[in-house]
Amino acid sequence: MKRAEKEQLVTELRDKLTAAQSLYYTDFTGLNVKRMTELRRRLKRVGVEYVVIKNTLALRAVNESGLVGEPLKGPTGLVVGKDPVAAARVLTEFAKEFEEKPTVKGGLLQGKKIDNAQLKRLASLPSREQMLADLAAGMQSPMAAFVGALNGLLYMFAGALDALKTQRQGA
Repeated sequence: MKRAEKEQLVTELRDKLTAAQSLYYTDFTGLNVKRMTELRRRLKRVGVEYVVIKNTLALRAVNESGLVGEPLKGPTGLVVGKDPVAAARVLTEFAKEFEEKPTVKGGLLQGKKIDNAQLKRLASLPSREQMLADLAAGMQSPMAAFVGALNGLLYMFAGALDALKTQRQGA
């Protein structure tokens, strides 16, 4: 590649990284073209991009984007996305299906380094919709208990009024 093409690649990757929330480094050794295409498809479905670029160019783009990356060794693919949980989930599910490939070398989540164990914990988080549903259910539960208590007080009050009415009619 010519120098101008390399600079253009670095610039494009830097722009993607500045807009991204997460960056994961993967080693794609052992994946054939069919599996790589499947991985790219799955990542694209959740709005994440998989980029294979020379390690020196990738490190330059990461450093130019304001993040601090570690030196990369061996074949490296970059997973760049705005949704860190979805990207982590796709990577871990794909690795489970295909003999732990690709392996995750590490990554950056909102500018902080993460390792493979943290990535697996991130992948095990429930989806955003599930967390919102749990929050709504948690907020609804105390309100329902309060309404039930008020309803019980109203029934007791109505029963007391009824008892008073029957007492006065009898006397």
